[in-house]
Amino acid sequence: MVAAMLKLLRHPLLFLIVATALETTGDAIVRKGLFQYQGMARAGIYLVGAAFLFGYGLFLNLAPLDFGRVVGLYIATLFVMFQIVNFVAFRSAPTLPILVGGVLIIAGGAIVSFWKPQ
Repeated sequence: MVAAMLKLLRHPLLFLIVATALETTGDAIVRKGLFQYQGMARAGIYLVGAAFLFGYGLFLNLAPLDFGRVVGLYIATLFVMFQIVNFVAFRSAPTLPILVGGVLIIAGGAIVSFWKPQ
């Protein structure tokens, strides 16, 4: 049971989900700092955002995948996570063009990550 849990925790998709969550949340925090805070509060918000963005870089590079293949899956995961964070943080639902483009982004990410040339 423990071995199965440890194997699950090393799954590449988990690293990508954590990385994209940290990147999109860090970006949203910095954006809020730019437009909603002033003075020392703004500086504190920037530090929190910077910590999230550092975490994103760390988790993305810890993913047990070849970097060239991880990029496609990462971009697809990033698109989905940006839409979630955009809705939660800014109450902005994706429009039809964003959804259609998102389908293309996800399809492209799958091609880059999973298509194995002969």
